[in-house]
Amino acid sequence: MNCCCASGETNDLKIEGDVGADPIWCNRCGCNLDIGDVPISASLQEELSSWAVKYGNWLDWERDKLLPNGIKLEDKFNRIGLNLTEKVKQEIGINYNIKFIPSTSARFYAKVQNGFL
Repeated sequence: MNCCCASGETNDLKIEGDVGADPIWCNRCGCNLDIGDVPISASLQEELSSWAVKYGNWLDWERDKLLPNGIKLEDKFNRIGLNLTEKVKQEIGINYNIKFIPSTSARFYAKVQNGFL
């Protein structure tokens, strides 16, 4: 897969949610990869894309605050992401190193809102 590494390609991937981005990244250079270029089934691409658009559902973006049940929502998001990462490993793990990066933004917001930062 093409990325921004000096070699121009990678087999070291991370799965991570972020606003407005596909959920698969080069683990070396941090380049966001086009999910359509990842050699996984169309159904798994769709599952990953559907999961990724839910990133940040634990936040009130207009008020820049954590929702009351935000940590639980983020934990659920992370559990689903970990499960999807395992599915990606099952499909292409022989040829790729793949890891999951859980979101920690809810805990960050909780600290800020509670005056710890």
